[in-house]
Amino acid sequence: MLAELTIKNFAIIDDLTIRFSDGLTILSGETGAGKSIIINAINLLLGSRATSKMIRTGAESAEIEALFHLPASGAAIQILKDQDIESSEGLLIRRIISKTDRHRIYINGRISPMHLLSKVTDNLASISGQHEHQQLLDESNHLMILDQFGDIMPLQQQAYNAFHQILPLIQKLDHLKTACLKQQEQSELFEFQKNEIEDAGIVDNEDELLKNEQARLKNAEMLYHTVRGISETLYTEEGAITEKLGEAKRQLDNASRIDDALNASAEGLSDAAFRIEDIARELNTYLDEIRFDEQRLEEIESRLDLINRLKRKYGGSLDAVFQHIETINRALAEHGSLDGQILQTEQELIKNHKQLTVLTEKLSRKRRKMSLVLSQKVEQELNRLKMPNTRFEIAFAQTPATPKTSLYLTAGNNVISETGMEQACFMIAPNIGEDLKPLANIASGGELSRVILALKSITANDAATSTMIFDEVDAGIGGEVAEVVGKKLSNLAAACQTICITHLAQIAAFGDHHLKISKHIENNRTCTRISPLNKKQRLEETARMIGGEKITTAILEHAREMIKNGRTYERSPSDPTRINRES
Repeated sequence: MLAELTIKNFAIIDDLTIRFSDGLTILSGETGAGKSIIINAINLLLGSRATSKMIRTGAESAEIEALFHLPASGAAIQILKDQDIESSEGLLIRRIISKTDRHRIYINGRISPMHLLSKVTDNLASISGQHEHQQLLDESNHLMILDQFGDIMPLQQQAYNAFHQILPLIQKLDHLKTACLKQQEQSELFEFQKNEIEDAGIVDNEDELLKNEQARLKNAEMLYHTVRGISETLYTEEGAITEKLGEAKRQLDNASRIDDALNASAEGLSDAAFRIEDIARELNTYLDEIRFDEQRLEEIESRLDLINRLKRKYGGSLDAVFQHIETINRALAEHGSLDGQILQTEQELIKNHKQLTVLTEKLSRKRRKMSLVLSQKVEQELNRLKMPNTRFEIAFAQTPATPKTSLYLTAGNNVISETGMEQACFMIAPNIGEDLKPLANIASGGELSRVILALKSITANDAATSTMIFDEVDAGIGGEVAEVVGKKLSNLAAACQTICITHLAQIAAFGDHHLKISKHIENNRTCTRISPLNKKQRLEETARMIGGEKITTAILEHAREMIKNGRTYERSPSDPTRINRES
């Protein structure tokens, strides 16, 4: 229950405190006095977005604070407990709106994030105003209203979870199939490249070996003459180096017999002669191996062309070519694993799709069953709200699957979404002889207000919401209908705290408490004030609501009679016992 609301420097409100009680509280006042500002302030405390434009002119920040009395057991108590936030004194929410857009939220004195505020206040209060009128006209909300009424939300959540479990699997399967298709195309390329490299039969360092052989063949004549000339100089021609070394060695041997110091030199000269003879033999062997083979040269050049083409294609070197063939072999070995992954994912999808289908079909059956109950109750409530003979039904529509729809997101030929496999639309026929049409196409402002009130009344006793706030509930109605709406709000107030902003005396007369909102000029600034009305003030305000500024004795008597009838009104037997009223 909302116990107290304090607003500072918010719009035209400088400093305002409102204390609320249980039962039905009426807020009235002239147009522009600030009633909508109070609704906006409460919305902020329930988690709506704040902007610096809301701050009163001349102030640096705005502050809104509300105290809620919480039921002994409930979601809010548990959430606060989970956050280690003390709640024995209730729930105190404070929002500070800064010109710098660095806004702050405090929950029981502790600075808190927006998501925690939204979570804690989820069922604290429900505001029915222009926003809810728009929500009711939006058919995308009708399914949620039905599920909340029928207590189907847990089942809807299960279907939602199953839907979102299957989505990543579908994406995974699509990815695997795309990868498999690419892999098949890649496999063909890899097989071609593998065959191309392996058929070439390249060996390690072959390009260098071929280049050397190519150089020998191209320069065979020059090499032959060069080596032959050197060989002759060293060994075979008259006066060759080996001959001269032999003569020098004999002379040195004779000299060493005289002087032993020449022995080492003589031996060294002998070694040199033997080494030159070895070199000469090696050169002669080389001469025997020199080939003058044009055909072999052509073969080498052709082979080098093939090797160079492979090098250019696969990395620039023979090492890169060999590494590429290893990469191909690894890739081809891995390609078979995708088929297994696809099969495993498909089996998992079949299992999850079966679960999703079971949940959504169960959800559909419950929705259709509960739609009949809700339609009957809405018709009964609308009859009490002076809309007799109104027919109300909930129509269901399904989206046919298309060739692009995943089979795992279908049931039969229909698409499954995160909310199930149907959409709901509230259909209404306010007058006898009219066809049922979508609520958005036919309902007037007064009819729409009563449909909302009917839905609120139906769910009031079972709802977790402890405070219901109505703004514009009197839109488009008056007279006898307004009195019926007042009675309905009075009945609703027995189930939960009800706050109603109204311009109609017929509704105000049923209030347990009446607060007046007024606008004043103080120090050349506009300020909003709110005051609880005593018995006399309430009579005067009710009379003003009936007759405007000019209040006659007859209007006062009419107002007195209205209030008397409101006070003595007995709630219907289905409603909880009414609270004790005070003047």
